[in-house]
Amino acid sequence: MATKVGDDPDSLMSLCTVFCLKNLRRTMCFSEGERNRLHLRPDVFLPSEICDRLVNVYTDLVHTDSDFEPQDGFFQLFSDPRSTRLTRLQLREDLVRDRDLEAIGKQDLIELHLTYCNRLTARGLRTLCSFRPSLLSLSLFGCSNIFFKKSGAPLAYGEEDDDEDLEERLHRHTVDLDFSFQGFNRLRLLNLGGLPAEVDVETLLRPLPALTSLDLSGVHVPRPAFLTQWKERLASLVLYNVELTEELIHTLMQMSRLRHLDISRENQRTSKFKMTRKILSSIVQSLVNLVSLDISGHIMLDNCTVPAFEDAVGRPSIEPCKSSIYPFQELKRPLQFLGLYNTTLCNVTHIPAYKVTGSKNEDQILNAIEAYSEQRPELAHRAINQLFDIARIQHCSQLLRALQLVITALKTHKYDKSIQVTGSAALFYLTNTEYRSDQSVRLRRQVIQVVLNGMEQYQEVTVQRNCCLTLCNFSIPEELEFQYHRVNLLLLKILEPARQDESIQRIAVHLCNALVCQVDNDHKEAVGKMGFVKTMLNLIQKKLQDRMCDQVMEFSWSALWNITDETPDNCQMFLDCNGMNLFLDCLKEFPDKQELHRNMLGLLGNVAEVKALRPQLLTKQFITVFSELLDSKADGIEVSYNACGVLSHIMFDGSEVWTMEEPRRTYVMDKMWAAIQSWDVNSRRNINYRSFEPILRLLPQSGAPVSQHWATWALYNLVSVYPSKYCPLLIKEGGIILLQKVLELDSSHQETKDMARKVMEQCENFKEDPMDTSR
Repeated sequence: MATKVGDDPDSLMSLCTVFCLKNLRRTMCFSEGERNRLHLRPDVFLPSEICDRLVNVYTDLVHTDSDFEPQDGFFQLFSDPRSTRLTRLQLREDLVRDRDLEAIGKQDLIELHLTYCNRLTARGLRTLCSFRPSLLSLSLFGCSNIFFKKSGAPLAYGEEDDDEDLEERLHRHTVDLDFSFQGFNRLRLLNLGGLPAEVDVETLLRPLPALTSLDLSGVHVPRPAFLTQWKERLASLVLYNVELTEELIHTLMQMSRLRHLDISRENQRTSKFKMTRKILSSIVQSLVNLVSLDISGHIMLDNCTVPAFEDAVGRPSIEPCKSSIYPFQELKRPLQFLGLYNTTLCNVTHIPAYKVTGSKNEDQILNAIEAYSEQRPELAHRAINQLFDIARIQHCSQLLRALQLVITALKTHKYDKSIQVTGSAALFYLTNTEYRSDQSVRLRRQVIQVVLNGMEQYQEVTVQRNCCLTLCNFSIPEELEFQYHRVNLLLLKILEPARQDESIQRIAVHLCNALVCQVDNDHKEAVGKMGFVKTMLNLIQKKLQDRMCDQVMEFSWSALWNITDETPDNCQMFLDCNGMNLFLDCLKEFPDKQELHRNMLGLLGNVAEVKALRPQLLTKQFITVFSELLDSKADGIEVSYNACGVLSHIMFDGSEVWTMEEPRRTYVMDKMWAAIQSWDVNSRRNINYRSFEPILRLLPQSGAPVSQHWATWALYNLVSVYPSKYCPLLIKEGGIILLQKVLELDSSHQETKDMARKVMEQCENFKEDPMDTSR
């Protein structure tokens, strides 16, 4: 069978890298000393390709894998360039501290990209000087604290920063005037996006005459003329969210070597500058080498587009001469990229560019998510919201690309609430039944992981609801089994608050119920130890107090029924947590709720199967209730059947354990006989047996013929109505031999023997004709 797109296996290099990082002490490291600090093994020598991958994947794992534990002293492993070589690093957010940069200070880095590393201070900035001889590319995007001094003596490697103290001292905003880019002679690419206004960008950049790429996103540029020092060299200039002025535009016209120019804005409302047809024409005429231009977010002051009747002529074309935007008719060739997001220009028909960002159609929106996700979450958030509308109302034609882009955005901006809200909402629609057949196992697992990341990070109602709803699009428990422990913990955490949002509570209980249905007993025991039983009983208690029997109440009892199936420890927890009193209270408060009664009696059937727990059910109060429920017609025969099952296991223990005077054992047994005889043996069942063992143990005995009869009736009903499912199960578990013993026992009632023969005949007929499809 052909694999689906996106289902290619991970490379051996990727698998080995992750394994080594998760097992450092078993592979390439050892630890020693009181602090158990990591050290590289003396016989390990790693080239730059492996070292770079180890550090970059480590960064990804810290931010995207909740089970991955950051290792104290990790960067110190790469302190000696004789055994490890680093060349290209991409580090982000609070993972990196000043001491980590100091640890790798002897490496000959070629590229160092630091993104939103707010724990870095001027101490880390000075460490950058260590890389002066080799550094070609440097990004300090969003590292807002790195240009500020932190008072006090420098910390030795291994000393911890006090985060509160750091925050307090950085608020003093003491700019480090000692740092200079002097000596960074090889530096060609520099990203200073988000540079604080207190830092004089002109002075800072003056020692860098050889720059070819510069990003000053969000930077205050009071004297733009200084940019002309690079007019013969600069190929890429990004001025996103920089206030445009006539002086700045005039300066840009002199940058004749530019191939990429970005003068876009986050939104139109905050800009005093208005883009005109004349300015656009000047850009096209002056910057003849442009292949990429972004003018997103600008208001067009006058009409830049051809009349509507001209725009509608012919099929969409990227030829400049046919452009619907007048200034672009002067282009010599189509642009590789054109950013028109949040402008009216994206709506025209003929746009001379291979890739366009905008909001007109799916392709433009996906281009916007791709272009802006990494460093412009505010724009990516809007674009993902527009993708959400397409997936919800229309049809997403580039499903694989859309999913991968949303997954990347959610991973990159784990701490951005707006991205998490819109991204999780988009995933709900992109993973529903309509698109499911096109998705690979690997892709769906990636969706599950980012959804769980969002649930871990945010307790906010909208994120939690979106994430829970998205999980409902998966086959449960099969598709969630690889994250089984984690997803159960998260759902139980959601259900902890006494007054949770009603819709989230309903979805979370539904998911909990589905997760403990059709899984092995080890899984159920593990979930029980997480507090599952107590959490469900707390929900039931709350609903009782509110006198409300809704889906949460019914799902909670159903979940308890599933998690106690053949799991004695969970049955014990149910009894220990006051479960029987809640059962009686629910029965009294909601006497007409048939499904509730069925779920509760199913659960008590599981408890009754545990011999050690049956004495706790053998009280006058409980036996009287079970006896009364034998007459119930609720949910067909289910409530009566389950009540009889509970009593059958109790009767199986013999007359000697029946110490109460009322009700008498014979009286209860007579009621059980009458109930069984009233059931239709062809009744279709709302029940699922994974094993007949609890029923089969009631067959070869003479102490309680009524228990034997209930067990035989149950088997006859199941093999008659569902032969293809239950005949093989009965044969496999040795049921035929036990039924033969029923026939041989003198104590067995004739009615029971007749039914036992019919069960055996049914199985024999099934073996002879396994393809029977009459039922």
